[in-house]
Amino acid sequence: MKVAVYPGSFDPFTLGHADVIERSAKLVDKLIVAVLNNSAKKSFFTLDERLIHIKEMIKNIPNAEAGAFSGLLVDFARLCGANIIIRGLRALTDFEYEFQMALTNKSMADEIDTIFLATNIQHLYLSSSIVKEVVAYGGNVDNMVPPFIKSELMRKLALLSSAKEDNRGFGR
Repeated sequence: MKVAVYPGSFDPFTLGHADVIERSAKLVDKLIVAVLNNSAKKSFFTLDERLIHIKEMIKNIPNAEAGAFSGLLVDFARLCGANIIIRGLRALTDFEYEFQMALTNKSMADEIDTIFLATNIQHLYLSSSIVKEVVAYGGNVDNMVPPFIKSELMRKLALLSSAKEDNRGFGR
């Protein structure tokens, strides 16, 4: 059985992520979309919110499921019985980093292979960081994220904006 893990922060989930998931699911028997819980990195969405987003985005892919992990990816992959790690590539700079990580993972877990999927050209420029920046300045992200994620971004921005307004008079 071919079991793959597609790891990422998914903060937020993009159309590029959706593309890699849809294509990866066709290559394996089971695909685990794994949200990295990196406490050292400040996330826009909480881990629980990102898991909800992933579950919503994969609900129509029968061989996909969501998971979360912290620590080493190869440890999580072993725990899931995965023998493949899926990584999406956008540019040559991605390849250098991803290739280094693939070799590191291989040195720790020889039984797990990494498959690189080149992004579709329409998503070449896309990253979660770019989406957050565009949204923060009121830009349109319709061609960057699924409609559900756009709604979630707007909801989160409204909450953050409301919290800032509530704290404006604090300490005066």
